Amino acid sequence: MKISEIHQQKKNVLSFEIFPPKKDDELKNIDKTLEILCELQPDFISVTFGAGGSSNHNKTIQLAKKIKEEYHVEPVVHLTCLCYDKAEIDAFSKELASEGIQNVLALRGDRNPDIPEKKDFAHASDLITYLKQTGDFCISGACYPECHPESAGRVEEMRYLKQKVDAGAQVLLSQLFFDNDYFYRFVEDCRIAGIDVPVTPGIMPVINARQIKRMVTMCGASLPQRFERIIHKFEGNKEALFDAGMSYALSQIIDLLANDVDGIHLYTMNNPAVARKICEGIRNIV
Repeated sequence: MKISEIHQQKKNVLSFEIFPPKKDDELKNIDKTLEILCELQPDFISVTFGAGGSSNHNKTIQLAKKIKEEYHVEPVVHLTCLCYDKAEIDAFSKELASEGIQNVLALRGDRNPDIPEKKDFAHASDLITYLKQTGDFCISGACYPECHPESAGRVEEMRYLKQKVDAGAQVLLSQLFFDNDYFYRFVEDCRIAGIDVPVTPGIMPVINARQIKRMVTMCGASLPQRFERIIHKFEGNKEALFDAGMSYALSQIIDLLANDVDGIHLYTMNNPAVARKICEGIRNIV
């Protein structure tokens, strides 16, 4: 089923994100995480996509196929374009279609000095336009409640996001954030700009202080003072930081659900303990 249809049928769509393990033998062990995630019957699970190299996309498609065939959950395959040409995108699309995978998250992809960029796709909107012309996928797009790190500001951000939706993005999944007010203002700006597709907030539980500092630097998210105090207080105590991070994420999710957001997209980091804790906390809410 296409996730645009899922959003039409229900409120509070629940989804998770996982990534293909780097080592082939670890791919076999991801079932523990998938079993825990699927206990809550998510509406879809997205699978990230590496930049450059056939081994990256092969693992993504292999994992997406496992999710669909063995766990009967809709997979959404991330597809980046900055380092690929049209022929390569055509090959990926053909493989996805042959496996019955209907949902794609179309992304530009991060710039990497070690991987040469190609000229066919400069922006995610270019990829979305091309996929709409050449295939029959339900296409999602990424959005940034606090603006993309390369954006000149909110006006430019909304203009580019509107281009994605006009090109064919039917659902928007947000980058992580730690202050729900940013998300609420962002959705309001989207509606003013004429962006009327579902906008799903992305939540990442914090369990590692160094990891989250690296992530916020990469994606441009800010840390509220109360959240910085939590990290500062507990970063030297792994167990305490885990519990505090889970509590903070759950408080975000509960507040978002109370405000009737379109769904919750959880960045699991492939951690079964994170998945289990969140599932226990929201089992009776979604």
